[in-house]
Amino acid sequence: MSPKSRLYTLVKAWKNKPFQEVRDACGDPWLGLSNQALEEHQSWSKRQAISHEPIFNCKGTKLTGSLFRPLLTTSDMQLLRLFMEGLDTIAYWYRSGRFIPGILPIPTYAIASSGYVDAMSELILNSRLPVGLVSIGIQTIPEPDSADACKEGLLRLRRLGVLLHFLTFTGSIEELQWITEMQLEGVHIDMSQMREREMASDALSQLRQSPYSPTQIYASNIGLVKDLENASTLIADHSYGGLMMSPVSRHQMLQINDSRIAKAIFSLHPHQHPNQNGDK
Repeated sequence: MSPKSRLYTLVKAWKNKPFQEVRDACGDPWLGLSNQALEEHQSWSKRQAISHEPIFNCKGTKLTGSLFRPLLTTSDMQLLRLFMEGLDTIAYWYRSGRFIPGILPIPTYAIASSGYVDAMSELILNSRLPVGLVSIGIQTIPEPDSADACKEGLLRLRRLGVLLHFLTFTGSIEELQWITEMQLEGVHIDMSQMREREMASDALSQLRQSPYSPTQIYASNIGLVKDLENASTLIADHSYGGLMMSPVSRHQMLQINDSRIAKAIFSLHPHQHPNQNGDK
Protein backbone atom coordinates (compact mmCIF):
# COMPACT_ATOMS: atom_id res chain seq x y z
CA MET A 1 0.00 0.00 0.00
CA SER A 2 1.40 3.39 -0.97
CA PRO A 3 1.85 6.09 1.72
CA LYS A 4 -0.79 8.26 0.07
CA SER A 5 -3.49 5.58 0.04
CA ARG A 6 -2.59 4.56 3.59
CA LEU A 7 -3.00 8.14 4.76
CA TYR A 8 -6.38 8.35 3.04
CA THR A 9 -7.50 5.13 4.76
CA LEU A 10 -6.37 6.38 8.18
CA VAL A 11 -8.08 9.75 7.77
CA LYS A 12 -11.29 8.12 6.59
CA ALA A 13 -11.27 5.72 9.54
CA TRP A 14 -10.68 8.62 11.94
CA LYS A 15 -13.57 10.64 10.48
CA ASN A 16 -15.95 7.70 10.86
CA LYS A 17 -14.82 6.91 14.39
CA PRO A 18 -17.63 7.51 16.92
CA PHE A 19 -17.18 10.19 19.56
CA GLN A 20 -15.38 9.03 22.72
CA GLU A 21 -15.10 10.82 26.03
CA VAL A 22 -11.70 12.13 27.07
CA ARG A 23 -10.64 10.54 30.35
CA ASP A 24 -7.72 11.07 32.69
CA ALA A 25 -5.35 8.47 34.12
CA CYS A 26 -7.74 7.37 36.86
CA GLY A 27 -10.47 6.68 34.33
CA ASP A 28 -12.77 9.59 35.21
CA PRO A 29 -13.89 12.12 32.62
CA TRP A 30 -11.54 15.09 32.65
CA LEU A 31 -13.66 18.12 33.14
CA GLY A 32 -12.78 20.32 36.04
CA LEU A 33 -14.14 20.53 39.53
CA SER A 34 -17.86 21.23 39.60
CA ASN A 35 -20.46 18.47 39.71
CA GLN A 36 -22.64 20.45 37.34
CA ALA A 37 -19.89 20.50 34.73
CA LEU A 38 -19.46 16.75 35.18
CA GLU A 39 -23.18 16.14 34.58
CA GLU A 40 -23.13 18.35 31.50
CA HIS A 41 -20.14 16.48 30.14
CA GLN A 42 -21.79 13.11 30.68
CA SER A 43 -24.82 14.23 28.66
CA TRP A 44 -22.75 15.82 25.88
CA SER A 45 -22.11 12.66 23.87
CA LYS A 46 -25.81 11.79 24.20
CA ARG A 47 -26.76 15.10 22.63
CA GLN A 48 -24.35 14.49 19.78
CA ALA A 49 -26.36 11.41 18.88
CA ILE A 50 -29.84 12.96 18.88
CA SER A 51 -29.42 16.72 18.62
CA HIS A 52 -29.94 17.66 14.98
CA GLU A 53 -33.34 17.21 13.35
CA PRO A 54 -33.06 17.19 9.54
CA ILE A 55 -35.39 19.47 7.56
CA PHE A 56 -36.34 18.62 3.97
CA ASN A 57 -38.31 20.23 1.21
CA CYS A 58 -41.92 19.06 1.23
CA LYS A 59 -41.26 16.34 -1.38
CA GLY A 60 -38.35 14.97 0.63
CA THR A 61 -35.95 15.31 -2.30
CA LYS A 62 -33.55 17.81 -0.73
CA LEU A 63 -32.05 18.44 2.71
CA THR A 64 -32.75 22.12 3.42
CA GLY A 65 -31.68 22.64 7.02
CA SER A 66 -31.48 21.40 10.59
CA LEU A 67 -33.11 22.22 13.93
CA PHE A 68 -30.78 22.12 16.95
CA ARG A 69 -33.11 20.52 19.50
CA PRO A 70 -31.17 20.94 22.80
CA LEU A 71 -31.84 24.69 22.71
CA LEU A 72 -35.60 24.03 22.88
CA THR A 73 -35.34 22.99 26.54
CA THR A 74 -32.13 24.63 27.72
CA SER A 75 -31.58 26.37 31.06
CA ASP A 76 -30.18 29.88 31.48
CA MET A 77 -26.78 28.54 32.47
CA GLN A 78 -26.50 26.34 29.37
CA LEU A 79 -27.98 28.74 26.82
CA LEU A 80 -24.82 30.41 25.49
CA ARG A 81 -22.77 27.20 25.61
CA LEU A 82 -25.38 25.32 23.59
CA PHE A 83 -25.70 28.27 21.22
CA MET A 84 -21.95 28.05 20.65
CA GLU A 85 -22.27 24.28 20.06
CA GLY A 86 -24.94 24.94 17.45
CA LEU A 87 -22.74 27.47 15.65
CA ASP A 88 -19.80 25.08 15.83
CA THR A 89 -21.89 22.36 14.18
CA ILE A 90 -22.96 24.63 11.31
CA ALA A 91 -19.29 25.60 10.86
CA TYR A 92 -18.35 21.88 10.90
CA TRP A 93 -20.77 21.19 8.04
CA TYR A 94 -19.57 24.28 6.17
CA ARG A 95 -15.91 23.24 6.45
CA SER A 96 -16.92 19.78 5.22
CA GLY A 97 -18.34 21.29 2.05
CA ARG A 98 -22.05 21.11 2.97
CA PHE A 99 -24.16 24.27 3.14
CA ILE A 100 -26.71 23.14 5.75
CA PRO A 101 -28.55 26.07 7.40
CA GLY A 102 -29.07 25.62 11.12
CA ILE A 103 -32.01 26.89 13.19
CA LEU A 104 -31.01 27.71 16.78
CA PRO A 105 -34.06 28.17 19.07
CA ILE A 106 -33.66 31.05 21.54
CA PRO A 107 -36.12 32.03 24.33
CA THR A 108 -37.81 35.40 23.93
CA TYR A 109 -36.39 36.73 27.20
CA ALA A 110 -32.85 36.19 25.89
CA ILE A 111 -33.62 38.15 22.71
CA ALA A 112 -34.91 41.01 24.89
CA SER A 113 -31.69 41.02 26.96
CA SER A 114 -28.90 43.23 25.61
CA GLY A 115 -26.35 41.08 27.48
CA TYR A 116 -27.46 37.88 25.76
CA VAL A 117 -27.66 39.60 22.36
CA ASP A 118 -24.14 41.02 22.83
CA ALA A 119 -22.79 37.55 23.62
CA MET A 120 -24.64 35.85 20.74
CA SER A 121 -23.51 38.57 18.32
CA GLU A 122 -19.90 38.04 19.31
CA LEU A 123 -20.20 34.27 18.87
CA ILE A 124 -21.82 34.70 15.45
CA LEU A 125 -19.12 37.14 14.28
CA ASN A 126 -16.35 34.86 15.53
CA SER A 127 -17.86 31.90 13.66
CA ARG A 128 -17.25 33.72 10.33
CA LEU A 129 -20.12 31.82 8.72
CA PRO A 130 -21.69 33.02 5.44
CA VAL A 131 -24.96 34.94 5.55
CA GLY A 132 -27.98 32.64 5.50
CA LEU A 133 -26.51 29.65 7.34
CA VAL A 134 -27.55 30.80 10.84
CA SER A 135 -31.21 31.22 11.82
CA ILE A 136 -32.70 32.18 15.18
CA GLY A 137 -35.90 30.39 16.18
CA ILE A 138 -38.27 32.40 18.39
CA GLN A 139 -40.60 30.19 20.41
CA THR A 140 -43.21 32.76 21.55
CA ILE A 141 -44.13 36.30 20.63
CA PRO A 142 -42.87 38.84 23.20
CA GLU A 143 -45.01 40.24 25.98
CA PRO A 144 -46.06 43.89 25.54
CA ASP A 145 -43.65 45.13 28.21
CA SER A 146 -40.66 43.52 26.46
CA ALA A 147 -41.77 43.88 22.83
CA ASP A 148 -39.55 46.89 22.05
CA ALA A 149 -36.46 45.32 23.61
CA CYS A 150 -37.11 42.04 21.76
CA LYS A 151 -37.58 43.88 18.46
CA GLU A 152 -34.30 45.73 18.97
CA GLY A 153 -32.48 42.47 19.76
CA LEU A 154 -33.84 40.78 16.63
CA LEU A 155 -32.91 43.75 14.45
CA ARG A 156 -29.37 43.70 15.83
CA LEU A 157 -29.05 40.00 14.98
CA ARG A 158 -30.56 40.53 11.54
CA ARG A 159 -27.89 43.13 10.77
CA LEU A 160 -25.35 40.31 11.16
CA GLY A 161 -27.08 38.30 8.43
CA VAL A 162 -29.07 36.06 10.80
CA LEU A 163 -32.45 34.79 9.54
CA LEU A 164 -35.48 34.84 11.86
CA HIS A 165 -38.00 32.03 12.35
CA PHE A 166 -41.14 31.68 14.47
CA LEU A 167 -41.38 28.09 15.72
CA THR A 168 -44.89 27.82 17.24
CA PHE A 169 -47.39 29.48 14.90
CA THR A 170 -51.01 28.88 15.96
CA GLY A 171 -52.76 31.33 13.63
CA SER A 172 -53.61 34.04 16.14
CA ILE A 173 -54.03 37.66 15.04
CA GLU A 174 -51.23 38.78 17.38
CA GLU A 175 -48.82 36.30 15.84
CA LEU A 176 -49.76 37.34 12.30
CA GLN A 177 -49.26 41.02 13.10
CA TRP A 178 -45.89 40.33 14.68
CA ILE A 179 -44.72 38.07 11.81
CA THR A 180 -45.78 40.70 9.26
CA GLU A 181 -44.12 43.53 11.15
CA MET A 182 -40.82 41.67 11.58
CA GLN A 183 -40.93 40.09 8.08
CA LEU A 184 -39.75 36.73 9.41
CA GLU A 185 -38.06 34.33 7.01
CA GLY A 186 -39.69 31.17 8.40
CA VAL A 187 -42.97 30.24 10.12
CA HIS A 188 -43.29 26.73 11.61
CA ILE A 189 -46.73 25.09 11.90
CA ASP A 190 -47.16 22.00 14.10
CA MET A 191 -48.92 19.36 12.00
CA SER A 192 -49.98 17.33 15.04
CA GLN A 193 -52.07 20.29 16.20
CA MET A 194 -53.69 20.61 12.79
CA ARG A 195 -54.97 17.06 13.20
CA GLU A 196 -56.95 18.21 16.22
CA ARG A 197 -58.23 21.54 14.93
CA GLU A 198 -58.46 23.39 11.65
CA MET A 199 -56.30 26.46 11.34
CA ALA A 200 -58.15 29.45 9.93
CA SER A 201 -57.67 29.60 6.17
CA ASP A 202 -57.43 33.40 6.22
CA ALA A 203 -54.49 33.15 8.64
CA LEU A 204 -52.63 30.90 6.21
CA SER A 205 -53.51 33.07 3.21
CA GLN A 206 -52.15 36.15 4.97
CA LEU A 207 -48.79 34.41 5.36
CA ARG A 208 -48.65 34.13 1.57
CA GLN A 209 -50.45 37.35 0.65
CA SER A 210 -47.45 38.63 -1.29
CA PRO A 211 -45.41 36.53 -3.75
CA TYR A 212 -42.41 38.69 -2.80
CA SER A 213 -42.73 37.94 0.92
CA PRO A 214 -39.58 36.37 2.42
CA THR A 215 -41.67 34.14 4.70
CA GLN A 216 -41.54 30.40 4.05
CA ILE A 217 -43.78 27.82 5.73
CA TYR A 218 -42.26 24.90 7.66
CA ALA A 219 -44.47 21.91 8.48
CA SER A 220 -43.14 20.56 11.78
CA ASN A 221 -43.73 17.45 13.87
CA ILE A 222 -44.77 15.24 10.94
CA GLY A 223 -45.52 11.86 12.48
CA LEU A 224 -48.36 10.41 10.38
CA VAL A 225 -49.19 10.11 6.70
CA LYS A 226 -52.10 12.49 7.39
CA ASP A 227 -49.56 15.11 8.42
CA LEU A 228 -47.86 14.79 5.03
CA GLU A 229 -51.22 15.31 3.34
CA ASN A 230 -51.87 18.42 5.45
CA ALA A 231 -48.40 19.77 4.68
CA SER A 232 -49.08 19.27 0.97
CA THR A 233 -52.42 21.07 1.31
CA LEU A 234 -50.67 23.96 3.02
CA ILE A 235 -48.16 24.05 0.15
CA ALA A 236 -45.44 24.03 2.81
CA ASP A 237 -41.95 24.88 1.63
CA HIS A 238 -40.21 22.61 4.15
CA SER A 239 -41.15 19.74 6.44
CA TYR A 240 -39.61 17.76 9.27
CA GLY A 241 -40.57 15.27 11.95
CA GLY A 242 -40.31 11.61 12.90
CA LEU A 243 -41.87 10.36 9.67
CA MET A 244 -39.31 12.26 7.62
CA MET A 245 -36.26 11.35 9.73
CA SER A 246 -35.42 11.16 13.42
CA PRO A 247 -32.75 13.48 14.89
CA VAL A 248 -29.17 12.52 14.04
CA SER A 249 -25.64 13.45 15.08
CA ARG A 250 -23.80 16.22 13.28
CA HIS A 251 -21.52 13.69 11.56
CA GLN A 252 -24.48 11.57 10.44
CA MET A 253 -25.98 14.69 8.88
CA LEU A 254 -23.06 14.74 6.44
CA GLN A 255 -23.84 11.14 5.46
CA ILE A 256 -27.42 11.87 4.44
CA ASN A 257 -28.02 10.99 0.82
CA ASP A 258 -31.01 13.12 -0.14
CA SER A 259 -32.16 11.07 -3.13
CA ARG A 260 -31.90 7.80 -1.20
CA ILE A 261 -33.97 9.18 1.68
CA ALA A 262 -36.58 10.56 -0.70
CA LYS A 263 -36.84 7.19 -2.42
CA ALA A 264 -37.23 5.38 0.89
CA ILE A 265 -39.87 7.75 2.25
CA PHE A 266 -41.84 8.63 -0.84
CA SER A 267 -41.41 5.64 -3.17
CA LEU A 268 -45.00 4.54 -2.47
CA HIS A 269 -46.30 8.12 -2.43
CA PRO A 270 -48.25 7.63 0.82
CA HIS A 271 -49.21 11.31 0.83
CA GLN A 272 -51.17 10.96 -2.41
CA HIS A 273 -54.67 9.63 -2.79
CA PRO A 274 -55.05 6.16 -4.38
CA ASN A 275 -56.49 7.50 -7.65
CA GLN A 276 -53.97 10.32 -7.97
CA ASN A 277 -51.39 10.09 -10.77
CA GLY A 278 -52.86 6.77 -11.86
CA ASP A 279 -51.89 4.87 -8.70
CA LYS A 280 -54.03 1.87 -7.94
